[in-house]
Amino acid sequence: MFNHDPIPRPSGPPASSTPVRDYMAAGAPGVSADYVVIPRALAEAMPLPWQQHLTHLLADFHRTYGHLKWPIYRVVPSRYEKLADLDEEQLAEVGAIMEIDSDGSLVYRDRSGRKIENAEDRTVLVSCLDPIPSEYANANQSTPPRGFPAPLGGERV
Repeated sequence: MFNHDPIPRPSGPPASSTPVRDYMAAGAPGVSADYVVIPRALAEAMPLPWQQHLTHLLADFHRTYGHLKWPIYRVVPSRYEKLADLDEEQLAEVGAIMEIDSDGSLVYRDRSGRKIENAEDRTVLVSCLDPIPSEYANANQSTPPRGFPAPLGGERV
């Protein structure tokens, strides 16, 4: 009637009390120290059950935190580049300038005019074209390769 054996415990580490933090700390795509970005084109291309789950989670999230004063977020696709590899526009974007010193060598300076040491080794975040093509927006549609239309029914096109 009564089993005197101890209840078997699952093997492995105990479940985390901070699973979102733990997952994000592992370095997933679209995750920075402060934000999680889900590209809309990929979210809309997910299988329908995933979209339904995500919609329910986001609705709960916004119901819970909707009372806060939310700013408008501007998300810009970016990548890390060496400072010495940037063109003038990219240098301006990161607040740096490049000039030729009196001895003829290239010198990089920040906004305040201070010399940036080791510019060849310094990486900075600069905007780039979005690497996720918009064609993912239609990923759930059965489109033949290279976008050629499929014959409708048994008709010949």
